[in-house]
Amino acid sequence: MGRPFLYALAGALVLGARNALAGDGHLTGATTWLALATLLAAAKIGGEVATRVGQPAVLGELSAGILLGNLDAVGVRFFAPIAHSPEVHFAAELGVILLLFQVGLESSLAEMRRVVGTAGLVAMVGVFLPMALGVGASRLFLPAEAWSVHLFVGATLAATSVGITARVLKDLGAEKRSEARIILGAAVLDDVLGLVVLAVVAAIGVRGQMPPVGKVASIFGLASAFLVGAIAVGYFAVRGIYRSTAKFRTAGVLSVALALLFSGVAAAAGLAPIVGAFAAGLLLDEVSIRSHGSDGLQRLEAYVSPLVGLLAPIFFVRTGMSVHVAGISGRGLLLAVVLFAVAVAGKIAAGFVVGRRPSPDAEAPPDRLLIGLGMVPRGEVGLIFASTGAAIVTPKGPLLADDLTIALVLAVMATTVVVPPLLAARLRLLEGRNGASDRLP
Repeated sequence: MGRPFLYALAGALVLGARNALAGDGHLTGATTWLALATLLAAAKIGGEVATRVGQPAVLGELSAGILLGNLDAVGVRFFAPIAHSPEVHFAAELGVILLLFQVGLESSLAEMRRVVGTAGLVAMVGVFLPMALGVGASRLFLPAEAWSVHLFVGATLAATSVGITARVLKDLGAEKRSEARIILGAAVLDDVLGLVVLAVVAAIGVRGQMPPVGKVASIFGLASAFLVGAIAVGYFAVRGIYRSTAKFRTAGVLSVALALLFSGVAAAAGLAPIVGAFAAGLLLDEVSIRSHGSDGLQRLEAYVSPLVGLLAPIFFVRTGMSVHVAGISGRGLLLAVVLFAVAVAGKIAAGFVVGRRPSPDAEAPPDRLLIGLGMVPRGEVGLIFASTGAAIVTPKGPLLADDLTIALVLAVMATTVVVPPLLAARLRLLEGRNGASDRLP
């Protein structure tokens, strides 16, 4: 991507700000399209800048949103209506549903069955230990808040970003190490456990208080039953249908329709729509289709990826726009630091549950610190959790206050930024490429 293209995107950003957001602040007709063009331009510019400095594009998209959302502090109020626009909200929600559908497509049921041992243990500890630490930190700093708030803080720290972890390992040339297989297997299971936890705490958050133990058990059972049932029932039916329709050029559209159908069913069952989208992706993880204008078959990811690339950035920019830096208190900033610390500690501790015996295809035992570091990034998954919590409205108002939402987003961002250099340093140490000066503390 050259400079002329970046200049063109910057021009679109300015044009959208001036034309789409002038007037009464309502986005209708042409203003909606100009607002979406503005968000996309901001996302791509932010993503490009982040990529060029060695960071994930999602951080640039989020940072672009934070910048736009805080321009009113210097008198620029053009962007204020965007974050609250129903049209932009719909586009963002569609983007995150497609993103979780893609995560499901990239997760393999076969791989999940093979990693139920070591990776399963890492995933269990990596979900519940950070969650417990997050709940404790929230109760310490926000003693007046309801239990549902503390649970949502903990749930946000439970997830691991499969996409970011896989990208970092690939960029470092470490995707074939035994640690990488454990990390990726645990991250997949981590996402499944995290989505179930999200469904439970979201249902609790809507009620505004901690329900009886039996009610919590029923919510957890419903979430688990939906995932297991959707996969069990749909494994043969859905895959059978797709095997017979793979030659049709509309199979890609049908896959998106299935994701939306599962999202709607999940929402009707009282679960987060993204749980349904993820389940739909798991069902179709090995399905190939015939793309338009091609005689060969392609994986569904090839069809879904462009849609995710178009709509998911809107979600991240919009999420960033909800972060009002001026609204964070000193206590909120301190809470962000504490949440970051417990988020890192919980995942690293999960790596140390791995045994010291080498796997059959490895000469050396897996490095537990490397595994723990690989589980640290929360990335887009943590942002989805934080955004879901911020969108829940209880009878007393929003579930998560502005300063708490900001603290969570800052902690999630920090976990994503610190991992690439730490993983690189650890790998250099393990491979003996540099001297003692490169050793981690």
